[in-house]
Amino acid sequence: MESHALRFVEGGNRLIVLVLGSILGLCVALVIVDITLRKFGSSLGGTDEISGYVMALVTAWGMSYALIHHAHIRIELLLSRSHVMTQITFDGLYLLSLTFVTTLIVMKGWPVVEKSLLNQSTANTPLETPLWWVQVPWFLGWTWFALSCWIYAICFTVLLFKKRATQASGLTRKLSQSDQIL
Repeated sequence: MESHALRFVEGGNRLIVLVLGSILGLCVALVIVDITLRKFGSSLGGTDEISGYVMALVTAWGMSYALIHHAHIRIELLLSRSHVMTQITFDGLYLLSLTFVTTLIVMKGWPVVEKSLLNQSTANTPLETPLWWVQVPWFLGWTWFALSCWIYAICFTVLLFKKRATQASGLTRKLSQSDQIL
């Protein structure tokens, strides 16, 4: 059961990373075109605003990918020198705290998105971008991250109850290939 859920998150993240990479590539191209046009006394305008939106979206959606690839900042030096049970305890605390924080952000983020939708709010910039254009995908990225955290936390707990602590620990840290669940 836990293997299917983890594969679902991993497969979703593969697709997300491809889309994010394409969006980033388009954003870079847009900025390069704008910089080139400035050399000739012209400009597209708004590329700084658009690139800021893209960075917010890429960050929100990319955090789940970072979760499954163990790219979030951790203090591995302390963990590597700790007893196995201490490592597993910290791995569990890491997943639980990350799940709590991401869930809280999703819960607190929705009212902001909802208010922007209801009020048809726009950015206070020359582009006057409707805020929901950015907030809805940003919110969905955080929701995907929270869902990924919940799946990992539940799988971690299930593996602990099945007395498969090494595999549970492998969900949050890089282990040798033979120790990993996927």
